[in-house]
Amino acid sequence: MGVRRALHFVFKVGNRFQTAHFYRDVLGMKILRHEEFEEGCKAACNGPYDGKWSKTMVGFGPEDDHFVAELTYNYGIGDYKLGNDFMGITLASSQAVSNAKNVEWPLREVAEGVFETEAPGGYKFFLQNHTLPQSDPVLKVTLAVSDLQKSLNYWSNLLGMKIYEKDEQKQRALLGYADNQCKLELQGIKGIVDHAAAFGRIAFSCPKKELPDIEDLMKRENQKILTPLVSLDTPGKATVQVVILADPDGHEICFVGDEAFRELSKMDPEGSKLLDEAMAADKSDEWFAKQNKPKASG
Repeated sequence: MGVRRALHFVFKVGNRFQTAHFYRDVLGMKILRHEEFEEGCKAACNGPYDGKWSKTMVGFGPEDDHFVAELTYNYGIGDYKLGNDFMGITLASSQAVSNAKNVEWPLREVAEGVFETEAPGGYKFFLQNHTLPQSDPVLKVTLAVSDLQKSLNYWSNLLGMKIYEKDEQKQRALLGYADNQCKLELQGIKGIVDHAAAFGRIAFSCPKKELPDIEDLMKRENQKILTPLVSLDTPGKATVQVVILADPDGHEICFVGDEAFRELSKMDPEGSKLLDEAMAADKSDEWFAKQNKPKASG
């Protein structure tokens, strides 16, 4: 198995203004790139919607060595019903804690030096009030699972992740592809994992030549493949190949060919400006307000 990297988590967002404010001014992330699309993604990156949408990548540094967030915005959709599937992203940044206090963003101390907050849309973030020497403050993504052992078998035995910690009593495990990468935490819950409409997707890269092998393995193991190997185009940028899978609880997983993705994910110095321009040009809120209608729910 070649080198695999944890890349990003995909969030559907209903309000780009509030969302940009949270990631830029509260967390202190940078807009890495912004792209507009006229029709839905072939791999359903923007969810099961086929209209105009945008993608904004935000993070503490370049996608080559930082775990980032992909914010997908579907024009005309104002909110998405949350499930119990996504349990939070944990990051270590005393700057984010102080930013949140400065702009009066709601914070709740849930353990000593650990603050829980929510991004617009209700997505949970846990901010540790200290800064680590490593370059990427994003430590882990926590997802709910209904059967920890079954999930460990999938993520570790099939997808090749190393198990860093496992606590049977607390029904949690921490996995990753490398010590210096963002980790995946699996947290057992009672009952079923409900993805509702706000469900996200976690993305990893691998050498392009491994993509058909991953797909074949999942076929042999009777695991779910949501989108077989497909090429995705971004106007004016590199074309990437992806396979989209679902784990035993239906969490969506994207594997993308690393070589082309490094090309696609180069930081765009115009990213922030492009997002601001797209938000200024998007008159959908005004239109719906004039019509006295709410925006659609996802």
